[in-house]
Amino acid sequence: MATPHYCYTFLLVSHLFLLSAQSLDPTDFKALLSIKNTLTDVSPTTPFFSTWNLTAPDPCSSFSGVTCSFNRVTILSLGANSLSLAGSLPPSISVLTELTQLILSPGIVTGSIPQELGQLNKLRVISLSNNRFTGAIPSIFSSLKTLHTLDLSNNQLAGSVPPSLTELPQLRVLILASNSLTGDFPQTVSSPLLHLDLKNNKLTGTLPPWMPSSLRYLSVSQNEMWGPLSNGLDSLSELEFLDLSMNHFSGPIPAQLFYLPTLSSLFLQRNNLSGELPQSPGDNGPLIWSPSYGEGSTVDLSHNSLSGKLSTVFDGVESLFLNNNRFIGTVPEVYVKSMCRGSTRTLYLQHNYLTGIPFEEGTVLPDTASLCLSYNCMVPPASLMTCPASAGEQLSRPVAQCSLFNKRLN
Repeated sequence: MATPHYCYTFLLVSHLFLLSAQSLDPTDFKALLSIKNTLTDVSPTTPFFSTWNLTAPDPCSSFSGVTCSFNRVTILSLGANSLSLAGSLPPSISVLTELTQLILSPGIVTGSIPQELGQLNKLRVISLSNNRFTGAIPSIFSSLKTLHTLDLSNNQLAGSVPPSLTELPQLRVLILASNSLTGDFPQTVSSPLLHLDLKNNKLTGTLPPWMPSSLRYLSVSQNEMWGPLSNGLDSLSELEFLDLSMNHFSGPIPAQLFYLPTLSSLFLQRNNLSGELPQSPGDNGPLIWSPSYGEGSTVDLSHNSLSGKLSTVFDGVESLFLNNNRFIGTVPEVYVKSMCRGSTRTLYLQHNYLTGIPFEEGTVLPDTASLCLSYNCMVPPASLMTCPASAGEQLSRPVAQCSLFNKRLN
């Protein structure tokens, strides 16, 4: 027979539960309690869960990171205001069937990403970046037809990118950078993506044959991808940022990349690219667009096997890195003028086979300018140069190297 004290305690807890949940669906309330039990505050001075008071009359208005609509949780921002959490995400999160946004602040949350998230078919945003999640990306995410943003970057995820992920009809932002993902780059990318970031993984294979023209940001840097750049880039007329650096891409650089009207950041360094650059817009037939290089722009084609004369198409690029290639001839005068007027602040041309630069006597570069011409087939203007340590101390190439290179060209 239950004691009066036990009965009183049971009635009190039941009363508090009903009181707290009166403005929140009881199932959602239980799910929040489960989340609180599996996650802990890293910062004891300003604990995130301090506002999750079981006796609160209205959890929707008093629980930090909880937003409701019609007594259901619609947005859950765990660890909001940069308060870190540890622990794991419980499968019971799947009962929050009205959830549209799940955001987890950077912390040390571990374990796998719950497969049950794939049951929340109203989710538009999943952001779990900068934690310590392991395992694979749940393939069931392909059922989230309203998903707009998926950010799982800077975790410890492994396995391949689910092919159906890049086919979601409303996905605009996909960020899977800095994990340990393997396998080929998805060959079907039909989602209307604006932002695709897969850098710093272990992905292989070639670029897909086609990518959505809506893309404005594309990065697959620091992977193990290969093949020509002609794949998939022809349709990217709205591109603003492209980073394919530190892979094994080969062959020539498609000429249209240099004349995209919106592209201001182009990173192709440390690949196996070869061939010559277009010398001027007229060299490639009539062009509708002109490059948009200017303040804040960066082009890095360094550490490849590019050859021929330097192109004037990069006039006005703020930071231009063409070092460690096989360029010949003299530096275009437009580059000198761009540096003198302060438009180009960094011009790295070291470790090529250049033979001259058209500096007039008494030329003075702005204090903000950084020019490096060391280890070419010329005597560089040392007083005007500011080279990185990686350029080495030798100002010019040995004459024998330059002669042998020229013979091979002829």
